[in-house]
Amino acid sequence: MAGGGKGDIRIGVSGWTYKPWRGNFYPSGLVQKRELNFAASQFNALEINGTFYGMQTPKAFRSWGAAAPEGFVFAVKGPRYLTHMLRLTNPEPPLANFFASGPLVLGDKLGPVLWQFPASFRFDAARIEAFFKLLPQDSRAAAKLAHRHDHRLKAPADYGDGGARPIRHAMEIRHESFRDPAFIALLRRYGVALVCADTVDWPLLMDVTADFIYCRLHGSAELYRSGYSDAQLDLWARRVGNWARGRASDGNFVSGPTDDGMRRDVFVFFDNTDKLMAPRDAKALMQRTGIAWPDEPH
Repeated sequence: MAGGGKGDIRIGVSGWTYKPWRGNFYPSGLVQKRELNFAASQFNALEINGTFYGMQTPKAFRSWGAAAPEGFVFAVKGPRYLTHMLRLTNPEPPLANFFASGPLVLGDKLGPVLWQFPASFRFDAARIEAFFKLLPQDSRAAAKLAHRHDHRLKAPADYGDGGARPIRHAMEIRHESFRDPAFIALLRRYGVALVCADTVDWPLLMDVTADFIYCRLHGSAELYRSGYSDAQLDLWARRVGNWARGRASDGNFVSGPTDDGMRRDVFVFFDNTDKLMAPRDAKALMQRTGIAWPDEPH
């Protein structure tokens, strides 16, 4: 993106199907099939979690897309089969299956693809670079890759509408071995964003490695549980505003801060769900960063 000004800021939560949210975040009596509609009316982005746990279908993606308004974006989690089970060994077949399973039907609502790795996965430059080389950078490349799917699809493949839209990728790491300048250089070479993951359990790294920022707030004191205080939300709001304007000087870095003035889109997802903190904290951060959603018609 061009210099000056700021990029788009998108804030939401990770997933939307949580029983404790019913009657709390979700109004009493709201039927489950309307929960996504409600969540998409509160936030301008959501993470799709189901794609991490198992293969989905084009029908599922189509229904998710239809439930969200224009201008909304889904971040999609890549399958754990590839990241946790295969651990990037022979990644092309499952990667092709993933893109054939329906994410391309989201069209303009397809946001970044999140590749989340387990805490036991160590930095392996050769294995990671081989994976990065396979990652499609736009929807046409993704459709081409998807045509190489195997027999494991749960439904006929869908390759999207043939349009060429950029596809962004972000990588969340959870092992200290990634605190390595060689890893940061690899991310930058392939334009993959390093996920800023706020938790006491994993490395909190904030190096800017792509033309966008991806941040996941898991709970800074207790993983998945602790909420964010007003002071903490103020701090994150300042960081988000600076990131969108090309400045990342406050935080933990492997290769140093960034201050290039380049507008960057910013995606922030709260994952501190267990105590119902995520929706509240996400709304509070939206207010602090000046996001009104849905956008008022011009």
